[in-house]
Order: sequence, then structure tokens, then C-alpha cells
Amino acid sequence: MTAPSEPTAAIAVAGLRKDFGDRRVLRDLTLQVGWGEIAALFGSNGAGKTTLLRILAGLARPDAGQISLAGRRIHRRSDHARRLIGFAGHDTLLYNDLTCRENLAFYAQLYGIRNPAAHIAAVLRQVNLSDRADRRVRTLSHGMQQRLSVARALLHEPVILLLDEPESGLDQTSIDTLGQLLHDWAAAGKTALLTTHNEQIGLAWAHRALGLNNGGLAYDNRLSR
Repeated sequence: MTAPSEPTAAIAVAGLRKDFGDRRVLRDLTLQVGWGEIAALFGSNGAGKTTLLRILAGLARPDAGQISLAGRRIHRRSDHARRLIGFAGHDTLLYNDLTCRENLAFYAQLYGIRNPAAHIAAVLRQVNLSDRADRRVRTLSHGMQQRLSVARALLHEPVILLLDEPESGLDQTSIDTLGQLLHDWAAAGKTALLTTHNEQIGLAWAHRALGLNNGGLAYDNRLSR
């Protein structure tokens, strides 16, 4: 899937609100991320970063507000959203007793991907795991498992990538691999929104720094590249 050429925002959120019981996690949140941008979302624990990504990925329902992806209004469980978005969160969603290739083949079947072998080979190259394709997931390091989770998110060729603290626990090799992947992703006109507690890595990867505080947007800074 290629990124649209029209000037609409890749991600547009307006007046987003989310409550968990009496606790308001997101309050009147409004932001946009353009095509070809990597945006890093900063904020303390509980600021609403993961909740925002889960809502954008269709895994949680907002209590109010609007979401548009590629210029189209999105509702929960939208098939359109699932095709647009690749999501990698804290749970890798991998099966430990399957190999890397078998895990990806399972997800390729779920997405109805044609010629899955070619897609699987391509995403394994992107995350530098081709030489581990037939290793069982439980034998991989944490960093390799994280990279395989990103490969899973890329498998159906989305144009918007959502990554929740992707650098967590990664070794330097994995960090470098992910950084190059994001650079190439933006160069292809695609978009990524990632959360991170590592300011140094987030600022090195991103074109924009977004800050959440108390469920709202505290700042939106464009970074020089």
C-alpha cells in the first residue's frame, strides 16, 4: 500500500476524550501528523500515550472526538483502519513455539495476503532478521523479538505505523536497525507515530516532538532535519 499523494493529514485527531471510570485519560486532545513524518510522543506514565495509540489502532473506543486516517473518518473495528495501520505495542503478539517465518505466515493468512512468502522475506530483511527466519521465537533475544513484532506490523504493507515504546529493552544493533527502518519509512512518504520515554532516541528519530500532559497536548515542536 502506498501513501496517498493528496495533502490531507495522515493522522488527524480532534477533541478526543477517553475516561476510565472517574479518571479522564485523554481530554479534548487535538493533533495532526502529516505524510512523510515521524512523530515522537513524549509524556510521563499515565499521560495517555498508550491509550491514544490503542484508540488509533482500533483497539479501544474513545468517549468523544473524531479520528481521521488518510482523510477518512474512522470508527472502531474499521476494516479500512486495519489495512492502513501497523501497530506494535508492549505485547509482541508472537507465538513463542513458532519460528519467525511461521509467526509471520500465520498473520499473513489472517490478513489474506497474496504471495505471503515474498512479503515475509521482505519484512524480515527490513528488520534484519533474515538469518533468524527459522529460529523459534523463544530462542531469540528480547531485541530480536521486538524487531519481529515490528515485522509483523509491517507485513500487510500499512502506510501508518504506530509504535508503543519500540526502543524499550533494545540493544544498540536493534536500535540502529529500527532507526534506519523509520528513516526509510518517512522517505517513502509514510507516517509513524511512536511513544517513548527515551528523549535522546525519540529526538534522533523524529521530525516532530509531541508532548502529552494530563491527557492534553502540551507542546508540538518541529525538529530540524
